[in-house]
Amino acid sequence: MSHLLDIHNLEVKFALRTGDIIAIDNVNLTLDKGEKLGLVGESGAGKSVTGFSIINLISKPGFISKGKITFDGDEISSYSDEEMRKIRGNKISMIFQDPMMTLNPVFTIGTQMIETLLAHKNISKAEATTIALDKLKKVQIPSPETRLDQYPHELSGGMRQRIIIAIALLTDPQIIIADEPTTALDVTIQAEIMDLLQELCKTDNMSLILITHDLAVVSQVTEKIAVMYAGKIIEYGLTNEVLINPQHPYTKGLINSIPGTIEPGGKLYQIPGMMPTLSKIPSGCAFNPRCTEKKEICETAIPEPKITDAGTMVACHMI
Repeated sequence: MSHLLDIHNLEVKFALRTGDIIAIDNVNLTLDKGEKLGLVGESGAGKSVTGFSIINLISKPGFISKGKITFDGDEISSYSDEEMRKIRGNKISMIFQDPMMTLNPVFTIGTQMIETLLAHKNISKAEATTIALDKLKKVQIPSPETRLDQYPHELSGGMRQRIIIAIALLTDPQIIIADEPTTALDVTIQAEIMDLLQELCKTDNMSLILITHDLAVVSQVTEKIAVMYAGKIIEYGLTNEVLINPQHPYTKGLINSIPGTIEPGGKLYQIPGMMPTLSKIPSGCAFNPRCTEKKEICETAIPEPKITDAGTMVACHMI
């Protein structure tokens, strides 16, 4: 069976004067229609670069050096910029981290939404306005007609994020890539935004790639989870299976770091050390300097991915 999105052996490099460094290393992912996938890991794990790679938004000196990205049966990783524009923002949309950075402060919400539609569809301005209003209603924006004439600074953070989601929905995309969509929002608004994304996936049969460091959010939203570390996927499987029965020491560490997992008055677990920089990836397993379960082989040999009895992929020598 063919998947809506199939990422095969993806490698992304950044060309520096000191030589190429690998940012994404042999990543394999699939996404079906209506499916929700979580990309999880600390900052620097490669989550956002993976998301940007799908829609070819990697800025130079970054480039896709190997692998294939197939969307709806077409290999889009080899598309030209012009061909990619028909996909990006049209069939695959992206929600970025900071709505204040995404929205243009000098144009009204209506102008930005209408211009987006006119860039992708051969419709009149009146038709574009109707669609824009419809999408604002869909994301539960009160008084949508008023919002069209407002500027981003006139709206709250939660309202701006809903506008960003509405813009992502304008062209009825098949996939939405949400890159930390709730980072700058308070907890109550975060929950509302995630509920909204889930509802949209259900009603529109839309697929979602949720990029986040928050395992608690992933546990409530996604069906599959891919845990990334230093540019590699180190654990990949059904969300419930990965979270209830984690196999990789890094996944276990992330789960143990969630505040809700400790006894009252207990000390919150912290994974020792920090994510390595791309230019200084340790030999062997990249996680070995921080791993509490490492053996000698972990320092010399890169672990090959293995499939557990539960169907989870794990890249660890201890499995």
